[in-house]
Amino acid sequence: MSEFEVYVSKADFKFNCAHFIIFEGFRERLHGHNYQLSVKVTGSDTLGLDGYVIDFGDIKKATRDLCKSLNEFFICPVKSPNMKITEDGPQLCIECDDGSKFSFPKSDVALLPILHSSAEEMSHYFWCAIVR
Repeated sequence: MSEFEVYVSKADFKFNCAHFIIFEGFRERLHGHNYQLSVKVTGSDTLGLDGYVIDFGDIKKATRDLCKSLNEFFICPVKSPNMKITEDGPQLCIECDDGSKFSFPKSDVALLPILHSSAEEMSHYFWCAIVR
């Protein structure tokens, strides 16, 4: 059995965003990060009829679109059991278990279907969004 890999990393596969990690009894301060993505795809047995594992163009477009959709947003993990998320007109309101409250313009928030905005969970989200 043969194994093939495609690794794609481009200078514009990047974004910056704000977030905080929250667990029962713990919440980080609101802060930001600069992220750089790269994508690795593996395939086994045979290459496609076109000689590719996957089309580089598809990977690059999906990754750039994902970075653009998150750049300069607050990342909100909507599956968190430690936050109550509500809307008040154009505002997204977050009340945390520790009593802290945040209000953001909805247009500044990326609502992600994750439990925590950790690098690991965000990586899984990215993989699912890119491969879809």
